[in-house]
Amino acid sequence: MSKKIFYIYNPNTLSYERVYPSLRKRFFIVLRHLFVGALLSVCVIAGLYFWVGSPKEKILKMENEQMQTQYRLLSKRLDEALTVMSDLQQRDDNLYRVILQADPVSQAVRTAGSGNLDRYRELSKMNDADLVISTTQKVDQLARQVYVQSNSMDELVDLAKGQEERLKHIPAIQPVSNKNLKKTASGYGYRVDPVYKTRKFHEGMDFAADIGTPVYATGNGTVVETGWKQGYGNTVLVDHGYNYKTRYAHLSKILVNKGQKVVRGEEIALVGNTGKSTGPHLHYEVLYKGKPDNPVNYYFFDLSPEDYDRMIQLAENQGRVMD
Repeated sequence: MSKKIFYIYNPNTLSYERVYPSLRKRFFIVLRHLFVGALLSVCVIAGLYFWVGSPKEKILKMENEQMQTQYRLLSKRLDEALTVMSDLQQRDDNLYRVILQADPVSQAVRTAGSGNLDRYRELSKMNDADLVISTTQKVDQLARQVYVQSNSMDELVDLAKGQEERLKHIPAIQPVSNKNLKKTASGYGYRVDPVYKTRKFHEGMDFAADIGTPVYATGNGTVVETGWKQGYGNTVLVDHGYNYKTRYAHLSKILVNKGQKVVRGEEIALVGNTGKSTGPHLHYEVLYKGKPDNPVNYYFFDLSPEDYDRMIQLAENQGRVMD
């Protein structure tokens, strides 16, 4: 790089004359150039760090994004697992424990320990604390529910041992052939009466079927009543023992006699339209300790878990009650 040469115009001689700056002035010129260069360098470096980031920051940012993605995926899978666990708990309380006459597991036991927030305080110091804490809580909740459900299943296994004879008598199938569930008309609970148009409690389940369709005993037992019953029409009542009875109503024909022993799946009557009925159908009730119970809980020999869920949905239909 060539050395800079400075000139100044002399109006007296009308020419440019060379100027030799002093040492002090040249020092300040160099110093100024160094200062400007350093300032520009600092600005460029700061801009690169601000807009582009250092390689280390890039790596940390990428790792943080990956961690967030993994936590979100884990959170989604935990939600799915908790949904499955909730379904299993419902079956445990409303199906398995009903079958074995066991009290349902209390909600307090299933959720014990879930209210302790002290253990999550340390997590609040982390980046993305809300996501981490939420996911950790789901892990703890699932672990607790798995533990409780495992103990419940062990208890049910113990209750089921030696219950073979009892299981033969408990109502466990649908009273008419209904593999595709299309005969399900209306379920247990409050419904609008089709005749009086008032809201009343429907104590059984209705199955729409043609007159003459076979009706089957849903468990082993003894016929204790046959004949006409007000509102029910032609009726059969079977005592299964173990505090269970089943009632079959609106029959066109009764095929058994009072005192007769019957076994599960035996044909005991034919569907009809007798009594207070708006069309051919079977009204079916399950009585436990003399009180009506929801029949949908007593089809466990007939239905897969998927069919059981579908049956519950169909039974909630309030528009087709037929008696």
